Formats: sequence, C-alpha cells, structure tokens
Amino acid sequence: MRYPLIWSICALLLCVADAIELTDMFGEIQSPNFPDSYPSDSEVTWNISVPDGFKIKLYFMHFDLESSYLCEYDYVKIEAEDQELATFCGRETTDTEQAPGQQVILSPGPYMGLTFRSDFSNEERFTGFDAHYTAVDVDECLEKSDEELACDHYCHNYIGGYYCSCRFGYILHSDNRTCKVECSDNLYTQRSGVVTSADFPSPYPKSSDCLYRIELEEGFFITLSFEDSFDVEDHPEVTCPYDYIKIKAGHREFGPFCGEKSPGRIETQTNSVQILFHSDNSGENRGWKLSYTAIGNPCPLVQPPINGKIEPSQAKYTFKDQVVISCNTGYKVLKDNLESDSFQIECLKDGTWSNKIPICKTADRADNETEGRAGSERVAA
Repeated sequence: MRYPLIWSICALLLCVADAIELTDMFGEIQSPNFPDSYPSDSEVTWNISVPDGFKIKLYFMHFDLESSYLCEYDYVKIEAEDQELATFCGRETTDTEQAPGQQVILSPGPYMGLTFRSDFSNEERFTGFDAHYTAVDVDECLEKSDEELACDHYCHNYIGGYYCSCRFGYILHSDNRTCKVECSDNLYTQRSGVVTSADFPSPYPKSSDCLYRIELEEGFFITLSFEDSFDVEDHPEVTCPYDYIKIKAGHREFGPFCGEKSPGRIETQTNSVQILFHSDNSGENRGWKLSYTAIGNPCPLVQPPINGKIEPSQAKYTFKDQVVISCNTGYKVLKDNLESDSFQIECLKDGTWSNKIPICKTADRADNETEGRAGSERVAA
C-alpha cells in the first residue's frame, strides 16, 4: 500500500533554492518547518510530474503566509508549461482574494511546479501551508481543444489514455486517429455516370488517395462536368499543397485542382480517364461531384436511297449508332444480289459505316432478276 509523501524541510540551509522532484501519483507538500513558523529568506520548488494522459490537481488544506500587495513579500507560485496558474499569499481568516481558500488548481498537462518563497523578515509568526496533489485522468474524448488529440470518428477513453476507431467502410490510419477509405478500385464502364468524393456533400476522408477510372470502348470520347459546389482544401500562396484532384486522359493531364473554383467542363478527347484525389491529414472540406458523358466518333451523314427511307433520321451519327434502311411500298431492298425488307448498318469506331447504302428496286423487278439468275444457274448446270 502506498502513502502520501510528506515533504518537510527543517533546516534553513536545506530551504534555500531547493528543487524537489515528485513523481508519485499523489502526495502532500508542506512549507519548511510546518506546522511551525517557516524560515525567512528561503525558496523551495516542488516539480510534480505524472504519466502522460493525466493532469495534476492541487488544493490547500491550510494556508497562512505574510500578506502583501501583489504578494511581493512571501508567496506560493504555481506554474505549468511556461504559464503562471496562480500566486497566493495572506491568511485564510482574512478577506484577501490572494489566499487559495477552497480553490482547486488543475494543470493543463502532466507537469506542475510549486514554488514557495519568503523574504528576509516576518513581523509575525506564520505557519505556512499544507497542500495535496493527485493525478487525475484526462478524458481526451471530451477535451478536443487540441486537434492532434481528437479522433476522426469514434473516441474511446480509458484510464491514462484513449484510442480511436472508425465507421464501417473506413480503416484507421497509421497515426491511430485519422480514418481513411480504401478507394483505389473504382471502375466505371457505362457511357454516362456520376462520380463524387467519398461522403459528398459531407467532408471527405482524410489521409486518403482515391483513384476513379472511367474505361469505355475505343471510339468514345469522355467529357467531365464538375458541379459548382466544389470545395477542396487549398493554400493562398502555394498551388494545391494539401488536397487536390488530378486527371489523366491518355497522354494529357489536367490539374491539380483545389479551392472553391470548379474545374467546370473538361473534354478529354479519349475513352480512358483516371481521376486521382489526394487528401492530407487535416481539413473539413466538402469535396466535389462530377457527371460524365461519352460521345462517339462521328460518322458521315447518310442519305436514304431513292424510293427508300432511313430510321432514325437525325442530324448527327456517332460510334455505335445504327441506321435501318427500308423501302417504300412496292419496293424491296437489294444488296449484294440479295433482297430483303430492310437493311441495317452501324457507325464504327473509326468514323465509317459498316456497309454501303443499298438500293430500292420494285418488288417485281427484284423478283424477276432473282428468277433470271436462278434460271441461268440451272442452264449452266
């Protein structure tokens, strides 16, 4: 079983400019000679340190020092991390505001220094002070003023520390506090679609590298259209040093893009596009959204044959478009010595049609020509 340490300095020679190191989780600190009168012209400092994940709570059970304006004679000064937390002097029985009373002093971190000083003389007998300190656990999950201690998603406190965890679909980064996503295998093969940063329009994940690939058949050209609601962390002087979007389209590159100005419309002139999105370990920006469409390589306009028609009839034809040729009543399609009611051609990736436009002939003439060819074949046989 552990007991509080009682620090009492009985000899004046030991009281001058002493520094005492305290590393226990709790303890008691007393002025020299307590409860007898403390000596004149003395100075003692107690340096208290506890493990990381704890703070130090200090309070006084007894306080009786010489009173003076701004505590210029005798005083107790409490400091932590290069800042003064409090300076006390006087007696509890007076109405002075400089005595600690029931006040509890809490350090911002695991270190605290308490210094007692007395001047060269005392007009009365003063008994000094009796103080106690204890280590108290820091709930890092509630104290998020320090951004480096905050968890991205979920924070779990335990005695002396904390740990972070992530929502489903996320993984914990090597810094043990940032939640990132695995987003390097996004493949789009449809001729149109929508691509967004993860969680859009909520803030996108930190410390992530996302790759989105749009892969279409050769003969298509992809066009990207970013929405105006574009919000990617930037820098006022350096181009996109934190988060950014880069686009690779064949041998061309677009970007990097960041800030609040949308990249707008990008015609890639290719059928294969890679969108790389990088985020660092900070920021709360909303991200981006784009839609993409694919336009095929154009083919020449087609004209219907005499006494025929084409469907659909439109002003422009592109890769994969199909046209059906049919003839008016009393006519049939004749192509390569074969007759039919209709004939279909398709726009190819190189911008040409799959076949020539057939002709329309009267049904009787087409039949006679067919019968004539059959008779000739029989004679030849």
